[in-house]
Amino acid sequence: MKICCIGAGYVGGPTMAMIAKQCPQISVHVVDLNQSRIDAWNSDELPVYEPGLDEVVREARGRNLTFSTNVDQAIAEADMIFIAVNTPTKHFGIGAGRAANLEFIEKCARQIAKVSKGHKIVVEKSTLPVRTAEAVKRILSSSSNGATFDVLSNPEFLAEGTAIADLLEPDRVLIGGESETAVKALADVYGQWVARDKILTTNLWSSELSKLTANAFLAQRVSSINAISALCEATEADIDEVSKAIGTDSRIGPKFLKASVGFGGSCFQKDILNLVYLCEHFGLREVADYWEQVVIMNDYQKRRFAERICRTMFNTVSDKKIAIWGFAFKKDTNDTRESAAIYVCRDLLRERARLVIYDPKVSKETIVSELLTALGDLSGTVSETDRELVHSNVTVVNNAYDAANQAHAIAVLTEWDEFRELDYDRIYDTMQKPAFVYDGRNILDRQKLTKIGFEIFAIGKSN
Repeated sequence: MKICCIGAGYVGGPTMAMIAKQCPQISVHVVDLNQSRIDAWNSDELPVYEPGLDEVVREARGRNLTFSTNVDQAIAEADMIFIAVNTPTKHFGIGAGRAANLEFIEKCARQIAKVSKGHKIVVEKSTLPVRTAEAVKRILSSSSNGATFDVLSNPEFLAEGTAIADLLEPDRVLIGGESETAVKALADVYGQWVARDKILTTNLWSSELSKLTANAFLAQRVSSINAISALCEATEADIDEVSKAIGTDSRIGPKFLKASVGFGGSCFQKDILNLVYLCEHFGLREVADYWEQVVIMNDYQKRRFAERICRTMFNTVSDKKIAIWGFAFKKDTNDTRESAAIYVCRDLLRERARLVIYDPKVSKETIVSELLTALGDLSGTVSETDRELVHSNVTVVNNAYDAANQAHAIAVLTEWDEFRELDYDRIYDTMQKPAFVYDGRNILDRQKLTKIGFEIFAIGKSN
């Protein structure tokens, strides 16, 4: 069998690398139009940071794993084609701010139809609205080469930071399709290392909807505990104690009950907004309102965190240096998409704070780009004033100590393990006094830092 994957991003790259590693008899060809991204996959500096990914890629690359920009060749030679391109939220036209932009999905389908001969299995790996497969099938049926196709839905359930472990030992592999032969072919690939009882098969539409629903439920738990964190701060309850108390209930369980400055990543917000748009489309207004509240609460938590910084620093952060520790949306990844740090930094910049940012895996170019985008309007236009604000008020440094030097405050926005192990006596000595710490991930020892002399504020903990 030969497999082609269109899209060499956070989903396509790691997933195909794992298939190639576990199935040495299968030729896996990952293609992307972005030459620099492909060059990175062929180098020692992969474009995606994921613990364990380097070893997986190194084992298979050059044996049965190929990365290139030869899209047409890869499609023509493949028996099975995965579509793993980006499906961002639309920022224009009908459904702007909610609906998924399926431009790249349609372009992939048209290119597959144009190039293919014989029979091919097309697998939706990207997160898509329900019934997208119907449109893909119609486009593929227009092939003038006499090619035939089966379309499957195989959504990914990876968590960034643990993607390799998730791929090796998944909770489940979900395959939706109408052709038993095609479903079996894909199941046989995963069956090389995944137990058969963990490979679930459904119809196409259930598979597509399951991915949106899974992310909506996970995000709902985060927003639920964050909502309670605000009440804890007002009532002198402790959110960690509340989380532990309810998490020991076997009906609830402990996962995704860690209060924080807010969820981020490419999936949660995008998929919920997509779900909201679908519900509105089908006239389910109350259902749409219910799920939209999850996003509203998440935005409130980020805004509340920035406002708390301003309020407790004597109602102004103008011209004050604030150390930002962490910019990725979570630890063990370099992904900044929809990171809470972006929006906290944006709000602090609008208050004219001077930000010194450190993240062990995120580049300066990415940080500046994300902040400019956040300051822009829906059309992507950034005013000269905002450009100058980023240029003059944002500095990116290479370690946490440099970020905190002479700072008025520290804001912990990503839960990198290294932040737990720093020399806080040294940090305190270099900071302006009073020295404020805002722990947006509840990872620091409040008692220890208070004893040193810090004024520390944490999520869901009263001061």
